[in-house]
Amino acid sequence: MTSIVALVTAIALLFGGSSPAAAQNAPDEGDSKSLRDVLEAASKGHIEAKAKLDNSKKRQGELTAQFDSVQARLTSLTAEVGVMAAESYRLGRLTSVTLLLNSASPENMLERAAGLEVMAQREGRNLQALAEAHEQAARAKAAIDNEVREQEKQVTIMARKKQDAQRALAAVSAGPSGGVVSANSAAANPAPRNSDGSWPSESCNVDDPTTSGCITPRTLHAMNQAKAAGFTKFVSCFRNGGSGEHPKGRACDFSAEAGGFKDRAATGDDRTYGNNLAGYYVNNADRLGVLYVIWFRQIWMPGVGWSSYNGGGSAAGDHTNHVHLSML
Repeated sequence: MTSIVALVTAIALLFGGSSPAAAQNAPDEGDSKSLRDVLEAASKGHIEAKAKLDNSKKRQGELTAQFDSVQARLTSLTAEVGVMAAESYRLGRLTSVTLLLNSASPENMLERAAGLEVMAQREGRNLQALAEAHEQAARAKAAIDNEVREQEKQVTIMARKKQDAQRALAAVSAGPSGGVVSANSAAANPAPRNSDGSWPSESCNVDDPTTSGCITPRTLHAMNQAKAAGFTKFVSCFRNGGSGEHPKGRACDFSAEAGGFKDRAATGDDRTYGNNLAGYYVNNADRLGVLYVIWFRQIWMPGVGWSSYNGGGSAAGDHTNHVHLSML
């Protein structure tokens, strides 16, 4: 029985299958908990600020359209009130005395009185509408100003989070790098967001198909989207203990080789596979909720871009044998 289990496991590893037993082969990436925590906080802060910035810009656009509409109505009402004022000035304001003196007959007096009432009502409605339009315009303008201030606030937060990330990366990075570019990446189906564009909080409550642990729904979605795009080599996500997002069910390691994690740097088609997969997740970061990507001595973070990465010299630590994906 033991030999059968061993044979099944070997076959699964040989053909790139992801099974609960595969969790034992997840690489030790060697990062410190403090580094991972800072990277997580910096990336998450940037992503949340960007979502608020995008939502504010959308709201500003809606308010601007509303303001323009009110301004057009103000122009029209101002013109109408101006015409009525000019007419009143030209003919003179009718009073009850002038109405009686200028009436040739009782019938004529009643007719003029009715006309006077209609004019007064019309003038009153226009003046009231004009006043309301002025108030609406003022409210819309104040709301637009508030959105501009909100955008300035979020831009400041994004800049601060970028500095946090750069300070944290200083321990493992020599600075910006050329990165990985994959111009032909397929567009992933977006992961669900809240109505305001922010990312919903998720817990590790979905069975991880690559281990016996759990992952978040967003992590599962990101993995399945990559598989649908043709990235079907060996994957391992949940990992007990250690630092970073693996124990939280928010990270996956994608081997560059089909048979599992090898203690060697990827070359040839395997390296191309890793390049394309890393590029896929970077290009779809905003759709999927990607926190950061590490591959072949380089790390990508939103707001920072690609930076060099020194993981200690091993294939696992330098991530030259696998692509690391961390999720919100």
